[in-house]
Amino acid sequence: MKKKIAWITDSTAYIPEDLQNHPDVYVVPLSITFSHGSYEDGVNLTTEQLYTNLKNEKEIPKTSQPPVGRFAELFEKLKDDYDAAIGIHISADLSGTLASCKAGGELANFPVEVVDSKAMAIAITRLIWLGMELQEQGMDYKEISKKLQKDAYRIENYMVLGNLDQFYKGGRMSGTQYLLGNILQIKPIIRILDGKFELFEKVRSEKKAVKRMLELFETACQKSDINQIFVMHGNVMEKALHYKEQLLSKHPNLEVIISELSSTVSVHSGEGTIVLAWANDPVN
Repeated sequence: MKKKIAWITDSTAYIPEDLQNHPDVYVVPLSITFSHGSYEDGVNLTTEQLYTNLKNEKEIPKTSQPPVGRFAELFEKLKDDYDAAIGIHISADLSGTLASCKAGGELANFPVEVVDSKAMAIAITRLIWLGMELQEQGMDYKEISKKLQKDAYRIENYMVLGNLDQFYKGGRMSGTQYLLGNILQIKPIIRILDGKFELFEKVRSEKKAVKRMLELFETACQKSDINQIFVMHGNVMEKALHYKEQLLSKHPNLEVIISELSSTVSVHSGEGTIVLAWANDPVN
Protein backbone atom coordinates (compact mmCIF):
# COMPACT_ATOMS: atom_id res chain seq x y z
CA MET A 1 0.00 0.00 0.00
CA LYS A 2 1.35 3.40 -0.96
CA LYS A 3 2.27 6.01 1.57
CA LYS A 4 0.54 9.30 0.96
CA ILE A 5 3.09 12.13 0.91
CA ALA A 6 6.89 12.41 0.82
CA TRP A 7 8.21 15.55 2.50
CA ILE A 8 11.17 17.11 0.69
CA THR A 9 13.34 19.93 2.01
CA ASP A 10 16.89 21.23 1.79
CA SER A 11 19.85 21.62 4.11
CA THR A 12 19.13 25.25 4.98
CA ALA A 13 16.28 23.90 7.13
CA TYR A 14 16.55 23.12 10.83
CA ILE A 15 16.11 19.36 11.02
CA PRO A 16 15.42 18.32 14.64
CA GLU A 17 15.55 14.71 15.79
CA ASP A 18 11.89 13.99 15.08
CA LEU A 19 12.36 14.90 11.42
CA GLN A 20 15.79 13.28 11.14
CA ASN A 21 14.23 9.98 12.14
CA HIS A 22 11.01 10.43 10.17
CA PRO A 23 10.73 7.85 7.34
CA ASP A 24 8.90 10.26 5.02
CA VAL A 25 11.29 13.24 5.26
CA TYR A 26 14.05 13.67 2.68
CA VAL A 27 16.70 16.39 2.88
CA VAL A 28 18.50 17.38 -0.31
CA PRO A 29 21.77 19.19 0.51
CA LEU A 30 23.09 22.41 -0.93
CA SER A 31 26.81 22.45 -1.69
CA ILE A 32 29.54 24.70 -0.34
CA THR A 33 32.69 25.28 -2.40
CA PHE A 34 35.98 26.31 -0.80
CA SER A 35 39.26 26.93 -2.58
CA HIS A 36 40.34 23.37 -1.73
CA GLY A 37 37.13 21.59 -2.77
CA SER A 38 33.37 21.24 -2.50
CA TYR A 39 31.22 19.73 0.24
CA GLU A 40 27.59 18.81 0.70
CA ASP A 41 26.00 20.59 3.64
CA GLY A 42 25.24 18.15 6.44
CA VAL A 43 26.62 15.18 4.51
CA ASN A 44 30.40 15.57 4.51
CA LEU A 45 30.61 19.00 6.17
CA THR A 46 29.63 19.72 9.76
CA THR A 47 29.17 23.22 11.16
CA GLU A 48 32.31 22.72 13.26
CA GLN A 49 34.32 21.98 10.11
CA LEU A 50 32.74 24.96 8.38
CA TYR A 51 33.93 27.46 10.98
CA THR A 52 37.42 25.98 10.94
CA ASN A 53 37.53 26.26 7.15
CA LEU A 54 36.20 29.83 7.22
CA LYS A 55 39.03 30.90 9.54
CA ASN A 56 41.59 29.41 7.17
CA GLU A 57 40.07 30.71 3.92
CA LYS A 58 40.95 34.07 2.37
CA GLU A 59 37.86 34.11 0.16
CA ILE A 60 34.23 33.57 1.19
CA PRO A 61 33.12 30.14 -0.05
CA LYS A 62 30.26 29.85 -2.53
CA THR A 63 27.00 28.02 -1.96
CA SER A 64 25.12 26.24 -4.73
CA GLN A 65 21.60 24.89 -5.04
CA PRO A 66 21.12 21.16 -5.61
CA PRO A 67 21.00 20.34 -9.33
CA VAL A 68 17.71 19.36 -10.97
CA GLY A 69 19.06 15.87 -11.57
CA ARG A 70 19.55 15.33 -7.84
CA PHE A 71 15.85 15.93 -7.24
CA ALA A 72 14.80 13.90 -10.29
CA GLU A 73 16.85 10.95 -9.06
CA LEU A 74 15.18 11.15 -5.65
CA PHE A 75 11.68 11.33 -7.13
CA GLU A 76 12.37 8.33 -9.36
CA LYS A 77 13.17 6.33 -6.19
CA LEU A 78 10.05 7.58 -4.41
CA LYS A 79 7.58 6.62 -7.16
CA ASP A 80 6.96 3.12 -5.84
CA ASP A 81 6.19 4.20 -2.29
CA TYR A 82 4.47 7.59 -2.54
CA ASP A 83 1.55 9.13 -4.37
CA ALA A 84 3.04 12.63 -4.32
CA ALA A 85 5.57 14.92 -2.66
CA ILE A 86 5.55 18.36 -1.08
CA GLY A 87 8.82 20.26 -1.35
CA ILE A 88 9.32 23.03 1.21
CA HIS A 89 12.42 25.11 0.59
CA ILE A 90 14.48 28.21 1.21
CA SER A 91 13.01 31.42 -0.25
CA ALA A 92 13.01 31.44 -4.04
CA ASP A 93 14.49 34.96 -3.86
CA LEU A 94 17.55 33.65 -2.02
CA SER A 95 18.19 30.38 -3.87
CA GLY A 96 17.09 28.44 -6.93
CA THR A 97 16.54 25.29 -4.84
CA LEU A 98 12.75 25.45 -5.05
CA ALA A 99 12.89 25.76 -8.85
CA SER A 100 15.25 22.76 -9.00
CA CYS A 101 12.82 20.72 -6.92
CA LYS A 102 9.90 21.60 -9.19
CA ALA A 103 11.89 20.86 -12.35
CA GLY A 104 13.10 17.57 -10.85
CA GLY A 105 9.51 16.48 -10.28
CA GLU A 106 8.61 17.30 -13.88
CA LEU A 107 11.65 15.43 -15.18
CA ALA A 108 10.73 12.34 -13.15
CA ASN A 109 7.06 12.71 -14.07
CA PHE A 110 6.16 12.64 -10.38
CA PRO A 111 3.53 14.93 -8.79
CA VAL A 112 5.32 17.50 -6.62
CA GLU A 113 3.84 20.58 -4.98
CA VAL A 114 6.45 23.18 -4.00
CA VAL A 115 6.11 25.65 -1.13
CA ASP A 116 8.22 28.77 -0.82
CA SER A 117 8.98 29.20 2.91
CA LYS A 118 9.72 32.90 2.24
CA ALA A 119 12.72 32.46 4.55
CA MET A 120 14.90 29.51 5.61
CA ALA A 121 15.90 27.46 8.67
CA ILE A 122 13.09 27.18 11.23
CA ALA A 123 10.58 28.78 8.85
CA ILE A 124 10.84 25.61 6.76
CA THR A 125 10.62 23.32 9.80
CA ARG A 126 7.41 24.99 10.99
CA LEU A 127 5.77 24.36 7.64
CA ILE A 128 6.78 20.69 7.61
CA TRP A 129 5.31 20.21 11.09
CA LEU A 130 2.10 21.97 10.09
CA GLY A 131 1.86 20.04 6.85
CA MET A 132 2.13 16.74 8.68
CA GLU A 133 -0.68 17.80 11.01
CA LEU A 134 -2.87 18.62 8.02
CA GLN A 135 -1.96 15.27 6.46
CA GLU A 136 -3.11 13.53 9.65
CA GLN A 137 -6.43 15.35 9.28
CA GLY A 138 -6.84 13.77 5.85
CA MET A 139 -6.18 16.86 3.74
CA ASP A 140 -5.16 16.38 0.10
CA TYR A 141 -1.54 17.23 -0.78
CA LYS A 142 -2.55 20.07 -3.10
CA GLU A 143 -4.76 21.58 -0.40
CA ILE A 144 -1.92 21.23 2.11
CA SER A 145 0.44 23.03 -0.25
CA LYS A 146 -1.95 25.99 -0.64
CA LYS A 147 -2.45 26.18 3.12
CA LEU A 148 1.29 26.13 3.80
CA GLN A 149 2.07 28.80 1.23
CA LYS A 150 -0.36 31.13 2.94
CA ASP A 151 0.98 30.23 6.38
CA ALA A 152 4.55 31.08 5.31
CA TYR A 153 3.72 34.78 5.61
CA ARG A 154 3.10 34.43 9.36
CA ILE A 155 6.78 34.15 10.23
CA GLU A 156 8.60 37.18 11.61
CA ASN A 157 12.35 36.96 12.02
CA TYR A 158 15.29 39.19 12.87
CA MET A 159 19.02 38.56 12.65
CA VAL A 160 22.14 40.10 14.15
CA LEU A 161 25.01 39.16 11.89
CA GLY A 162 28.15 37.57 13.25
CA ASN A 163 30.26 38.73 10.31
CA LEU A 164 29.54 41.71 8.03
CA ASP A 165 32.34 40.70 5.63
CA GLN A 166 30.75 37.37 4.80
CA PHE A 167 27.30 38.85 4.34
CA TYR A 168 28.63 41.59 2.04
CA LYS A 169 30.98 39.40 -0.02
CA GLY A 170 28.20 36.85 -0.37
CA GLY A 171 26.17 39.50 -2.17
CA ARG A 172 23.58 39.97 0.59
CA MET A 173 24.39 43.59 1.48
CA SER A 174 25.03 46.77 -0.51
CA GLY A 175 28.45 48.42 -0.49
CA THR A 176 27.06 51.52 1.24
CA GLN A 177 25.52 49.49 4.06
CA TYR A 178 28.73 47.52 4.47
CA LEU A 179 30.90 50.64 4.56
CA LEU A 180 28.68 52.35 7.14
CA GLY A 181 28.65 49.24 9.28
CA ASN A 182 32.44 49.04 9.33
CA ILE A 183 33.21 52.74 9.78
CA LEU A 184 30.60 53.40 12.45
CA GLN A 185 30.88 49.97 14.08
CA ILE A 186 27.17 49.47 13.49
CA LYS A 187 25.49 46.14 14.12
CA PRO A 188 22.67 46.01 11.56
CA ILE A 189 19.49 44.12 12.34
CA ILE A 190 18.50 42.17 9.24
CA ARG A 191 15.10 40.66 8.61
CA ILE A 192 13.68 38.54 5.84
CA LEU A 193 10.56 40.20 4.46
CA ASP A 194 8.57 38.47 1.72
CA GLY A 195 11.52 36.20 1.01
CA LYS A 196 14.20 38.90 0.72
CA PHE A 197 16.88 40.19 3.10
CA GLU A 198 16.21 43.71 4.31
CA LEU A 199 18.17 46.09 6.50
CA PHE A 200 15.65 46.68 9.28
CA GLU A 201 17.55 48.87 11.71
CA LYS A 202 21.09 50.05 12.53
CA VAL A 203 22.22 49.62 16.14
CA ARG A 204 25.57 50.43 17.75
CA SER A 205 26.29 47.12 19.47
CA GLU A 206 25.26 43.48 19.50
CA LYS A 207 23.85 43.86 23.00
CA LYS A 208 21.60 46.72 21.90
CA ALA A 209 20.65 44.87 18.73
CA VAL A 210 19.47 41.79 20.62
CA LYS A 211 17.68 44.00 23.14
CA ARG A 212 15.86 45.62 20.22
CA MET A 213 14.88 42.22 18.79
CA LEU A 214 13.48 41.20 22.17
CA GLU A 215 11.48 44.44 22.20
CA LEU A 216 10.08 43.57 18.78
CA PHE A 217 8.99 40.21 20.14
CA GLU A 218 7.21 41.91 23.05
CA THR A 219 5.38 44.14 20.58
CA ALA A 220 4.36 41.10 18.55
CA CYS A 221 3.04 39.39 21.70
CA GLN A 222 0.69 42.32 22.28
CA LYS A 223 -0.85 41.75 18.86
CA SER A 224 -0.72 37.96 18.54
CA ASP A 225 -1.10 34.91 20.73
CA ILE A 226 2.48 33.60 20.50
CA ASN A 227 3.42 30.52 22.52
CA GLN A 228 6.62 29.54 20.71
CA ILE A 229 9.83 31.30 19.67
CA PHE A 230 12.98 30.06 17.97
CA VAL A 231 16.47 31.19 18.91
CA MET A 232 18.95 30.25 16.20
CA HIS A 233 22.69 30.78 16.48
CA GLY A 234 25.98 30.47 14.66
CA ASN A 235 28.17 28.47 17.04
CA VAL A 236 27.34 30.58 20.13
CA MET A 237 25.17 28.28 22.22
CA GLU A 238 25.97 30.14 25.44
CA LYS A 239 24.46 33.34 24.03
CA ALA A 240 21.38 31.49 22.79
CA LEU A 241 20.86 30.00 26.26
CA HIS A 242 21.23 33.45 27.82
CA TYR A 243 18.54 34.88 25.56
CA LYS A 244 16.34 31.90 26.32
CA GLU A 245 16.58 32.74 30.02
CA GLN A 246 15.63 36.34 29.31
CA LEU A 247 12.60 35.26 27.31
CA LEU A 248 11.41 32.79 29.95
CA SER A 249 11.80 35.37 32.72
CA LYS A 250 9.02 37.37 31.09
CA HIS A 251 7.11 34.49 29.50
CA PRO A 252 7.45 31.40 31.72
CA ASN A 253 5.02 29.36 29.59
CA LEU A 254 6.73 30.22 26.32
CA GLU A 255 8.28 27.34 24.37
CA VAL A 256 11.80 28.44 23.42
CA ILE A 257 13.45 26.22 20.81
CA ILE A 258 17.19 26.66 20.30
CA SER A 259 18.80 25.51 17.06
CA GLU A 260 22.12 25.93 15.30
CA LEU A 261 22.15 27.59 11.89
CA SER A 262 23.09 25.26 9.04
CA SER A 263 26.42 25.60 7.24
CA THR A 264 24.87 27.09 4.09
CA VAL A 265 23.26 29.84 6.17
CA SER A 266 26.35 30.45 8.32
CA VAL A 267 28.56 30.85 5.24
CA HIS A 268 26.77 34.15 4.63
CA SER A 269 25.82 35.25 8.16
CA GLY A 270 29.03 34.30 9.95
CA GLU A 271 29.97 32.77 13.27
CA GLY A 272 28.28 34.51 16.19
CA THR A 273 25.01 35.23 14.40
CA ILE A 274 21.82 35.33 16.48
CA VAL A 275 18.33 34.97 14.99
CA LEU A 276 14.95 35.31 16.70
CA ALA A 277 11.88 34.03 14.86
CA TRP A 278 8.24 33.45 15.69
CA ALA A 279 4.87 33.04 13.97
CA ASN A 280 2.22 35.71 14.31
CA ASP A 281 -1.52 35.02 14.24
CA PRO A 282 -2.96 34.08 10.85
CA VAL A 283 -4.14 36.96 8.70
CA ASN A 284 -7.86 36.69 7.99
